[in-house]
Amino acid sequence: MSSRPRRNFPKVVIERDTDTEGEESSSGEEEEDVVEEVDQVDEAKSEEEGEEEVANSHEEDEIDVKKRKRKPITISLKQVCKQKGHEAGFKGATYIDCPQKPCFLCKQPGHTTMTCPHRIATEYGVVPGPRKYVQSGFDFVFERQIRNHINMIKPTYVIPNQVDSAIIKLHSRRITCLEFHPTKNNILMSGDKKGQIGIWDYEKVTEKTVYDTVHSCILNSMKFHPMKDGYIYTSGSDGTLSCTDIETGVPILLMDINPDGWNGPATWRMLYGMDINSEKDLLLVADNFGILYQIDIRSNKKTGEPILIHKKGSKVVGLHFNPLNPDLLISCGNDHFARLWDIRQLKPGTFLGELKHPRVVNSAYFSPRTGSKIMTTCQDNRIRVWDSIFGDLSYPSREIVHSHDFNRHLTCFRAEWDPKDPSECLAVIGRYISDNFNGVALHPIDFIDTSNGQLVAEVMDPNITTITPVNKLHPREDILASGSSRSLFIWRPKEEIDSDEMTNEKTHKVSIYTVQNGKQQKGKFVDGNDDDDDDFPSKKKGKSNTTPSKIVTCPADAKSKKSRQK
Repeated sequence: MSSRPRRNFPKVVIERDTDTEGEESSSGEEEEDVVEEVDQVDEAKSEEEGEEEVANSHEEDEIDVKKRKRKPITISLKQVCKQKGHEAGFKGATYIDCPQKPCFLCKQPGHTTMTCPHRIATEYGVVPGPRKYVQSGFDFVFERQIRNHINMIKPTYVIPNQVDSAIIKLHSRRITCLEFHPTKNNILMSGDKKGQIGIWDYEKVTEKTVYDTVHSCILNSMKFHPMKDGYIYTSGSDGTLSCTDIETGVPILLMDINPDGWNGPATWRMLYGMDINSEKDLLLVADNFGILYQIDIRSNKKTGEPILIHKKGSKVVGLHFNPLNPDLLISCGNDHFARLWDIRQLKPGTFLGELKHPRVVNSAYFSPRTGSKIMTTCQDNRIRVWDSIFGDLSYPSREIVHSHDFNRHLTCFRAEWDPKDPSECLAVIGRYISDNFNGVALHPIDFIDTSNGQLVAEVMDPNITTITPVNKLHPREDILASGSSRSLFIWRPKEEIDSDEMTNEKTHKVSIYTVQNGKQQKGKFVDGNDDDDDDFPSKKKGKSNTTPSKIVTCPADAKSKKSRQK
């Protein structure tokens, strides 16, 4: 995105055991990692893929023999239109456009993705939206009660831009969501495509636990109740809502919307967006048919009737309560709309406001301190910001062009606010289109100032070549947690050092813990608990073969703020 000269990365040498690196994952795991590491070659939304070549009959025997051997990965561009020779995809860090298609980044014709003006400078893509100042009671309340809580002077942004610790292949499938513990600053929760719940102490690095008996498929959302920090609420594509004890891993089933089991994809319901109203002890969760469900946390039972809040048959992928006024709810879904609701009068069609988008809306969030702003992430490579929830919501205050449109095999990109920023301007989101950083194709994590669209920082590491769609900023510390493929990374800000110290050789130490691929037994993945030596069956915890934590030492121009060796 940025045209600034790329900085030189220090050379990092990671020593690993030969036996550990020699072990292979299952075929399903290999396929998913390969797809992410080659930058998702088929992201061009191909309407017709090239036909596979059919081998001659006299070569079939030779092909069968070759299939038994491990072949090197080959990358081929995909045909996206019917004309011969027109292809689209990545060659290294360069994106090749089909002449018949518009720019993949901004979706506008007349230029290629590599020469897109929005790629050179992100603030170029900021489009101000008209807002009519309506002299209404809402504007009066905003100016008198909320405006004075907004910091008019922007503080200096503190960017976590250096990997401090990592755990490799904690999960057996790609990571789908992250959540920090509300009271323990060193605990990070994670969910994956297989439905597993991971618990990682990133201060001690080696202490981790994985529970795989809560959900049977994709874990879509997880939330903590502020007053019940020992339990985590999760929703999954298996249609279940659970409350799990993070100490024992024992789940409490709160709701199952598929009581009759599998009867085909037409009737199977999956739970997606979820949020908790702590003042009312109310949990809201929505499914892939546009239906909203209410759960009373005190009794762990459903309350009220299911309500249609989006177009029938569309996924409701996001729910978020206003932090200042918990009666206000925002929802977003695959019907290209984000809607505002008053939960005190939830009925079909009674939304307070409707934010129209041209494509699927991946997320919608109120600003973290005052709740006066709204930020949405749309699949059309746009981040939209409304500076005030009071007034005309027909048009956003600005649109920011950013690369996060993808085809498949990835968790959706979601721009999230920095909860510690008093100006409510800083947002973080992963980038899809890679850039050439000193000969390495990397996918940075972008920090964007939503008030003007400027790229504040692009965070990257030469050892992380996979795409990082899941990112979470710590609510109390200057820490960024990111999920890339099956691994977790913790980023901290670099600490400035004196010029006199620059003459001495400095090293930056990163604690890396590698989890070996557990043996599969009856479709179950080996747990990360080190207390038991047996592979656990369906509802028992076991132990995974793990390697000791490795300390990566590399020269650096700045040392980590909390550099340590475990």
